[in-house]
Amino acid sequence: MVAGEASGDLLAAPLIAELKARRPELSFYGIGGPKMQALGFAADFPMEKLAVRGYVEALRHVREIAAIRKHLGARLLADRPALFIGVDAPDFNLGLEQNLRRAGIPTVHYVSPSIWAWRAWRIRKIARSVTHMLALFPFEPPLYERAGVPVTYVGHPLADVIPLEANKQEARAQLRLPRAKRVVALLPGSRRSELQYMAELFVKTARRLQEEVDDVHFVCPMATRETRDLFETALRHHAGSELSLTLLFGHSHDALAAADLALVASGTATLEAALFKTPMVITYRMSRLTAALMWRMRRLPYVGLPNILAGEFLVPELLQERATPAALSAALIALMRDADAQQRQRERFHDIHLTLRQGAAHKAADAVLAVLDRAQA
Repeated sequence: MVAGEASGDLLAAPLIAELKARRPELSFYGIGGPKMQALGFAADFPMEKLAVRGYVEALRHVREIAAIRKHLGARLLADRPALFIGVDAPDFNLGLEQNLRRAGIPTVHYVSPSIWAWRAWRIRKIARSVTHMLALFPFEPPLYERAGVPVTYVGHPLADVIPLEANKQEARAQLRLPRAKRVVALLPGSRRSELQYMAELFVKTARRLQEEVDDVHFVCPMATRETRDLFETALRHHAGSELSLTLLFGHSHDALAAADLALVASGTATLEAALFKTPMVITYRMSRLTAALMWRMRRLPYVGLPNILAGEFLVPELLQERATPAALSAALIALMRDADAQQRQRERFHDIHLTLRQGAAHKAADAVLAVLDRAQA
């Protein structure tokens, strides 16, 4: 298995647990994170090595990432595992899967690349690389069926583990957040490359918002020590000790459960916020060249997962040049003061939650074991 970032670790761990419960003799190795490793997964390389987002950003690490894929590919071809599961990270995994499948090793890809949003031509490479696709969203299977790729809709594991109704006061008490203040969660990303573009933006936005709203408190969960260091550096340079902030290591779900509103970097965290029914504003910044390349290949007018699933601009999106501290602060204040907009987001988030709550680990394990058993028949 290869999972390239924190969201992949979250997806893969429940699948490993389900597979081991049914087939205790199975063992797992490759690239994975702490949740996978806690279940006995043997990690050959740190997952963080692959956690790079954007073309220009990846160029800085291309040699190291290519060397990792070459080394791992050679080992897998020599070992000939019974099955390979690529968890998201399509730019890394699809090429690896193509080589393995040519060698007769079945491949399962968990999380459809976003061909419905941009780079639709990738489905041709997917068809050559993937024995079976596990899709998280209900609109994805028809795309693969038309291309002749076996596919199973499994729903999203986060929708299974996140409660339909979270206890806000309990979460606030657990994190020791002030009960009388309005709590705004800040989620600027889980990768170093994201924090390099967004740490300062989020800190300046929070400072500006606090100047406008007296009774606000911020809570910010950090995924890794490296990303926390980057955020703390931005705090020292742009906020000092003036910001009313609780900085966490992990605990992103507790933070979202406790929050009244959230400012979230586009990615899996936007779906997590939606599943916690937390009204939000979505933002993102990356290099101008990467953004220009992605914009030319896009197929949808929005980028945030809640908007894609809703099929409309349910959540405000401020991206690239539009993502300024003044604009983001204004968007958060507007949402804070619009009870109807908050309620509309919550109601649609509830519908999305029900749609995605499918028992993903169970369905994914069914599909994986079917592929495995056919290969060994």
